[in-house]
Amino acid sequence: MSDRRVVWIRIWEGMCQAVQVIIGHKMRSVLLIVGVAIGVATLLAIFTIVTGLSSKIRNDVVSAGRPYIYVARYHGMGGEDVEEKLRRRQLEPECITAMEQVPGIVAVDYYVQNNDVTVLHYGKERTHFVQVFGCSENFPYLLSFTSDEGRFFTREETVNRAQVCVLGHGPRADLFPRLDPIGKWIRIEGRSYEIIGTIEPRKHIMGQLGDNFVAVPWTSYERDFLDPNLEDRTLAASVADGYDIDNIQTDIIGALRKVRHLKPGEPNDFDVVPSETYGELIDKVTSGVALVLVILSSIGLMVGGIGVMNIMLISVTERTREIGVRMAMGARRQDVLFQVLVEAGTLTGIGGIIGIGLGYLASLSVTGMLNFPFQFSPLVTSLAVLFSVSIGLIFGLYPADRAARLDPIEALRYE
Repeated sequence: MSDRRVVWIRIWEGMCQAVQVIIGHKMRSVLLIVGVAIGVATLLAIFTIVTGLSSKIRNDVVSAGRPYIYVARYHGMGGEDVEEKLRRRQLEPECITAMEQVPGIVAVDYYVQNNDVTVLHYGKERTHFVQVFGCSENFPYLLSFTSDEGRFFTREETVNRAQVCVLGHGPRADLFPRLDPIGKWIRIEGRSYEIIGTIEPRKHIMGQLGDNFVAVPWTSYERDFLDPNLEDRTLAASVADGYDIDNIQTDIIGALRKVRHLKPGEPNDFDVVPSETYGELIDKVTSGVALVLVILSSIGLMVGGIGVMNIMLISVTERTREIGVRMAMGARRQDVLFQVLVEAGTLTGIGGIIGIGLGYLASLSVTGMLNFPFQFSPLVTSLAVLFSVSIGLIFGLYPADRAARLDPIEALRYE
């Protein structure tokens, strides 16, 4: 008989013995399995929920189904002198033309806002606080916003400074709960604007706050709402398929330096950041949070491991005579050690499998309630099983070693 077959037979015998332990000592075995299952379920649920949270934040912050490049006076990711960068010149409209001429750029959006909020009124209805901003006709394309009713404004309306607006889902629901808003006129900070469209609810990480906005053509915004002391202007450019985003980024920097008349050797007075950079920053933050939570929750699983050790010590004590008989019949110390470890690993492995089911059920419920993406990972599932088995092997090592060191003669005399 091959050595591999012998090993598998011994593993099977150990697993059968573990099942007999469960049947013979139902209460303590169930408590052990439940303890391990809760620990594994907690770990898996935390990992899955945080992974879903990371995907949700990435989708909401990056807000695009295609790569784009963000241009602003400062990138806002930390590690910079914000006050110094706020003294930089604003990104003027001529930057739009310069970026549109870069090969590989599909569309450019020009975004203007004052970072203040207002309340809209229509008849007796009023909204919660909303953000009013100016943008180009490319805004919904770049950031993957979908029209719900009506349409978004056109390039001609932007050029002609048309008094048209598009409502986010928040103000649309506040002002027109039972009416069609298209064609209605509302007043935005004392100015009359016609509603030509609405945006579908996005289920944003910020909840309803993420849908509380009003978009108007940036040219109209500059004319009616711009405060030179509070203004902030940014650009975003969508990259065509097949183009290297790093090369496009370099070309954009060159084009903007030229239009802003920067001399060779003079530092850029703007920041250019690919959208993926923000995604990577989010991943780093959420992965760090996930690691801390997993480490803290694993302490509970360690407590379950102590329970494994206790139960296996009791099991070894109760089976002292049986172990003595096996040794008298030729079983080696490593055979006894191996059997006890397999028993411990089987018990915690059963708990781990149950914990995986409970963990995924819990995370599926939580992600569904919070509108987070639910992600099933075969790799994480496999690691959860291995981790639960390893708990049994680690904490079962001492009882197994104690069983293997029993003196056969003394063990046979044990009553």
